[in-house]
Amino acid sequence: MPSIIPTFRYDDAPAAIDFLVDAFGFEVMMDIRDGDLVDHAQLRHGDGMVMLGSTRPDAFGALVADHAPGARHVSTPYVMVADVAAHARHARSAGATILSEPEDQDYGGANYVAADTEGNVWSFGDYDPWASSDD
Repeated sequence: MPSIIPTFRYDDAPAAIDFLVDAFGFEVMMDIRDGDLVDHAQLRHGDGMVMLGSTRPDAFGALVADHAPGARHVSTPYVMVADVAAHARHARSAGATILSEPEDQDYGGANYVAADTEGNVWSFGDYDPWASSDD
C-alpha cells in the first residue's frame, strides 16, 4: 500500500467529493459530516487514496494559514489510470476543466492534466513510477 496519502481542504468539500467521484472516478470509502462540513473523507482510486475535509479554522487550518499567509495552497497529485484518453473524455463530460490534453511524455507513458472544483491540478497518466526501469 502507498505510504503517502495526499490530503486536501476544500471550501465546499461536499461538492468536491461529488466532483472527484463523478469526473475522476474516485470511490468514497469514508465520509464523516456535521451538516455541510466534512470532518474527514477518504476516497480511493485503484490502490491509492486521498483524504479531505472542509476548510475550517481549526488547529491544522491555522498551521496551513501560518505557513504562507494569504497564499492559496494548491496540490498537484498524479493518479495512474489504464486508459488516459478515455479517462480524459470521461472527466471532460463530467465537467472537469482539462488544462492539458493527453500526450506522450519524454520519460514514458502519456498523461493529461485537469483542475478540480477549487483549482487543485490533477495529472492522470499511464506512466508507472514503481515499474523497474531495468525491465
